[in-house]
Amino acid sequence: MIMDAKGLHYKALNKLIEDAINNSAKKIKITNVNGQRYIGGGIKGNVEIEIHGTPGDDLGSFMDGPTITVYNDAQDGIGNTMNSGKIIVHGDARDIVGHSMRGGKIFVNGDVGYRVGIHMKEYKENFPVIIAAGSAGDFLGEYMAGGRIVVLGMKDSDSEIVGDWIATGIHGGMIYIRGKVEEHKLGVAAKIAEFSQEDRKYLRNLLKEFCKTFGYNVKKILDAEFTKITPMTHRPYGKMYTE
Repeated sequence: MIMDAKGLHYKALNKLIEDAINNSAKKIKITNVNGQRYIGGGIKGNVEIEIHGTPGDDLGSFMDGPTITVYNDAQDGIGNTMNSGKIIVHGDARDIVGHSMRGGKIFVNGDVGYRVGIHMKEYKENFPVIIAAGSAGDFLGEYMAGGRIVVLGMKDSDSEIVGDWIATGIHGGMIYIRGKVEEHKLGVAAKIAEFSQEDRKYLRNLLKEFCKTFGYNVKKILDAEFTKITPMTHRPYGKMYTE
């Protein structure tokens, strides 16, 4: 099914998507997307959505199962509180990617903005993953409680691979950054841990699908130094308000 989003208000577009899924559509292609918000919000099941254009905020929020592919850049908050499924962005994505994400995967073939992975969490089989081929802004993994974030720094850019205050308040999960990160860039409760051969093996498995999606070579990516960032404690602010 093909939809033309040109000139459509986001509510009208999302109603068309919802109606199509309720009528058993399994693949939807949307053209001329220009900032419409909440596309794919709350949808469930085995559905594929192709987006041609730039979607607005909260793409795939509360999503549970579908695959959304964006053939351009994406704005803020993609994958906000998503439960499962996959979001693939062939360009850049902006701030708070994966906010409170509880499961699923977000693959970005470009840079991401500030506070990516903020409040990510995991529970049993629900395990969220964010991988970006480019760089990330400040407060990466802020208050992170679970899952994995991988930043590869493979795009030509004048900026550093990652900004400051990395993993501020982290109390679960793990961050891998391709390249050297100085300790002064870490936030409260974050530490740099040893990157072992087990980590490299784990990353190889984690990156296979990402590399297949965008045409990268896993071996070439892993032939580099990585920094592993983990929590110092599971209760980073436990004593803040106690005597």
